[in-house]
This record gives sequence, C-alpha cells and structure tokens, in this order.
Amino acid sequence: MMAPALSASGGTDTILTVDHLTMRFGGLVAINDLSFKVGRGEITALIGPNGAGKTTVFNCITGFYKPTEGMITLTHTDGSRYLLERLPGHSVSWKARVARTFQNIRLFSGMTILENLLVAQHNSLMIASGFTIGGLIGLPSFRNAEAQAIEKAKYWLNKVGLTERADDPAGDLPYGAQRRLEIARAMCTEPVLLCLDEPAAGLNPRESLELNELLLSIRSTDQTSLLLIEHDMSVVMQISDHVVVLDYGTKIADGLPEAVRNDPKVIAAYLGVEDDDVEKVEAQVGL
Repeated sequence: MMAPALSASGGTDTILTVDHLTMRFGGLVAINDLSFKVGRGEITALIGPNGAGKTTVFNCITGFYKPTEGMITLTHTDGSRYLLERLPGHSVSWKARVARTFQNIRLFSGMTILENLLVAQHNSLMIASGFTIGGLIGLPSFRNAEAQAIEKAKYWLNKVGLTERADDPAGDLPYGAQRRLEIARAMCTEPVLLCLDEPAAGLNPRESLELNELLLSIRSTDQTSLLLIEHDMSVVMQISDHVVVLDYGTKIADGLPEAVRNDPKVIAAYLGVEDDDVEKVEAQVGL
C-alpha cells in the first residue's frame, strides 16, 4: 500500500492547498493569513482552543463562506484543479467532490437509515432521470443508477455496522451509530476530501475506538483524504498524519503530531499561559 503523502514535511502529492486565507467579519479578523496543505492519503487534524477559527476555515473550504482573501485549491489525481473559493457552494461537493459533516448531527431522523444513504446520491439519480419524469416511468438509465445507489448504500451500511437496521428510522439509533451513519452518508457522495467537524464529540471510549477504525479504513481502503477538527487529543494523536494548530485565527504550529504536541506555543495556547511560563506550568502538572 502506498504510504501517505507527507505534506507537513514538504511532500509533493498535495490534495488541498490553503494559501494566505483571511476571513473578516466587519472589523473582526476570524482567520488571519492562514496557509497549510493536506497531503493526498493523509488524515490532517486542524486543532486549537475554542474560538480559534477552525470551523470558519471549514466553512471557507466547503463553500459556506467566501473568504475575504486567499486561495483554496483542490487537486484531483488526474491533475484537474478547483479553486474552491470561486465555486458555488453546491459545486464544491458535486464537482470538486468535497464532503463534510457538522458538529451537530444532521440526519433525516424520520427517514430510514437506508433512505438517508440514498438521499446523499440524489445528484447521480437526477442526472440518470434526465431531470424529468424519467425516474417515475422507469427509464433503463434510471433503473441502473438506482441499483448502483442501493449497492453503494449497502456497502456503507456494512462498513459502519448498520446492515441489520437498514429499515429503522435514523432517529432511533444511539448517538455513536448516528455519527457513523452521518459519515457513511457523506461518503456516499464519493468525495476525494472528507471534512469532519468534531466527529468524536460526545462519544464514549468504545465509540471513539470504532470511529478511529472507520476513519483509518476510509483513508486506506476508500482512497479518501481526511481533514478533521477535533478536541479529543487521543483521537488526534492516534490517527493523524499531520496536525495544524490555530489560535485566534493564526497558525501557531504545523507538522507531525508528536512535534506539535510538544511545541511550547501549542501548550501555551491550550493552557492559557504565556510562552515564557510554559516550563513552569509543565513542571507543576507533571508534563
């Protein structure tokens, strides 16, 4: 198996390049001249204290915000490039093939688990129907697309361990299973880059372990690069290839997980102390 690209150390196989990104809301600078890369086949974690600007970065990458300044470039394996800041929001998902999940789970709770996975594939089904009543009258192209959508949904049901509950309402699932279903739904769009906003939030240790295994499998088996925001540092350290740290909208560290964890600026940001006091606080808490 091909080793992950190491963009943190200057690798050339980069899927996402964020270049001098700035986001202002009136006089508030939420993101200040941020640059980083996500390597193809990597799991990159974007971390930082509350209010650091992490979700704002996600919103810029996924088309919810248009940045004030900067470029966000996504590169496919065939060399095609997409300037995400210039694309309409729906094209970021459909054409550039970037998917995301949110801090708060956004499933269709009244629909079945299987239906949630089929809804994610509405673009391909609409195209197959010719954007007409082709689906209602059962055109061969639509029937073929529908069969493929069901097979893809079955694949992800099996992958997240929900095959036996395919016909249950999504709202009946426990929280951890809902989180896995949300990730499966995003993966049904066949993204090249999956953005996950705090996927481990609210999970117990067993559910966190299941999440880690799922994300590592998506990275290795399903050939999808991942960018995640996460406060659970055990998850970050166990599965990330590359970590970027923000504080007040500014990048303060960028590199391999172990190096970032021991960076005085990162420790200071998380402990809420000045850089000069880091060694004293470390000694007090036994770090």
